Amino acid sequence: MDTKPDTIKISASHREELPASHADLFVSVRGSSVISGDQALKKAKEVSQLVDELTRFGLPAANIHLEGIHVESSSAGLLRSSSASYRLRLRCENLDEVPDLLDIISAQKNAALERIAWKYPDDAAREGGLETAIASAKLKAGKVAAALGVRLLGVYDFIENYIDEETPLMFQAQASLKARGPAPASEPALGMDIRHARTIHINVDIWYRVSEFDGREGGTA
Repeated sequence: MDTKPDTIKISASHREELPASHADLFVSVRGSSVISGDQALKKAKEVSQLVDELTRFGLPAANIHLEGIHVESSSAGLLRSSSASYRLRLRCENLDEVPDLLDIISAQKNAALERIAWKYPDDAAREGGLETAIASAKLKAGKVAAALGVRLLGVYDFIENYIDEETPLMFQAQASLKARGPAPASEPALGMDIRHARTIHINVDIWYRVSEFDGREGGTA
């Protein structure tokens, strides 16, 4: 029967805060008519008004996408007399412009911000953080082994724990904000707590195989 070899357990961690690289703003616009496809961005009155304001501000038209249309009608087939809710996705490459985009959206009475999805760089940060934690553990293992008078023989077991923390975005309904009047100049138009960074925690537990400990009771084998 196999028995566990002599090991020492070494723990190490790495913590890093990552700023967002860009953001997607999801917006709904209530329209008085139904226009299908991307033509809605130009021909649906309420949508085109918002698009015109956004492009006038400097948001590229290519960064405005129609995600879907929800048609509201009391009579099936009568699309000309129906209303619709248009769902847009706005890609913001410069995060300093987010407050300005929120102001533009809030100024449109038929538009409402649904949520913001902060986007981050690829997994390179996680891979780099893991390498850093492993290097730290290896250095620590060497020092511990030297202090104990044993040699590192290899790795017996390895466990990685990864935690990704991001403060949830919280914002009040646009209708409520408009009902109470304009927000103070020091606050974003939608009363949103804007956060666009996340913190990653990488913890590793490594069991290193070592040579037999000196001074064991009963001698060494």
